[in-house]
Amino acid sequence: MTQADTRWMGTALALAERGRGRTAPNPNVGCVILHEGRVVGRGWTQFGGRPHAEAMALAEAGAKARGATAYVTLEPCAHRSPRGPACSDLLIEAGVARVVAALEDPDPRTAGQGFARLEAAGIAVTRGARANEARRSMAGFLTRQALDRPHVTLKLATSLDGCIAMADGSSRWITGPQARAHAHLERSRREVILVGRGTYEADTPQLDVRLPGLEDRAPKRVLLSSTIHDMPGWTVIPSPSAIATLPNIDQILVEGGAAVASAFLAADLVDRILLYRAPILIGNGKPALRDIGLTNLAKAHQRWAIVDARQLGSDRLEVYERERNEA
Repeated sequence: MTQADTRWMGTALALAERGRGRTAPNPNVGCVILHEGRVVGRGWTQFGGRPHAEAMALAEAGAKARGATAYVTLEPCAHRSPRGPACSDLLIEAGVARVVAALEDPDPRTAGQGFARLEAAGIAVTRGARANEARRSMAGFLTRQALDRPHVTLKLATSLDGCIAMADGSSRWITGPQARAHAHLERSRREVILVGRGTYEADTPQLDVRLPGLEDRAPKRVLLSSTIHDMPGWTVIPSPSAIATLPNIDQILVEGGAAVASAFLAADLVDRILLYRAPILIGNGKPALRDIGLTNLAKAHQRWAIVDARQLGSDRLEVYERERNEA
């Protein structure tokens, strides 16, 4: 694997982000086709899952794909579908000389068969380019494959002393405009945003995306409640585990209050935490969490790994991922 491979896979990963939160049940894949050092084709999985990234890139490349190198963030699929041909077949027919992929597809319909088909056709295959970044990009699809449920991101916006609101419940605004804009970007990358009954009744939240150019990327709204069974414009689920029943949903953003956050943490259903911390102290305020079922302090350690930290105006963002052996 060369430095150029790493660089061009970065371009494919950037393209993959365009489809994040809009391609389920398919993964959000990016593809770049390079011929004699020049980009001749670009593609990313389109909304609803078709066309696939490779098909889009090959259509743009046309005859220039022959002898080219294709950079793709996931193994080209091997299974044929009524919605479109297998991407491994398309790459073979186009005459590409080499395929560089970040990850093997865990879908049993492909799971190495795409690579095998390419190699059997004489196409050189390089695996593992920027694999960790590809896993984060396709976390929704990969979590669904491994755990049979959507990937869950929990958003917490707190003061330095861990409060999410004043004692009277007022919380606008704990964080500043840059942090709130980043949170809206995170919303745009999810199929679903979930809150609890308390947040709904206190704020009647719109849960939309208020960023120029991304207004149409507002996620579907889900309400967690064991007492409300129907709410116009909302999907209602009775428990955190019920997220597994949501059709064609691979990415969920949990934005509820302490009760909802604690329920998801207690059920061990949080895969990623966005912790926005404002440089303020509240004191006698509402805490970010309630009981999460922890009975032994030793069990709190080695569960979360920090993967990103940055300054957003006056606020600090830290991103944590759940350390799991099975995902």
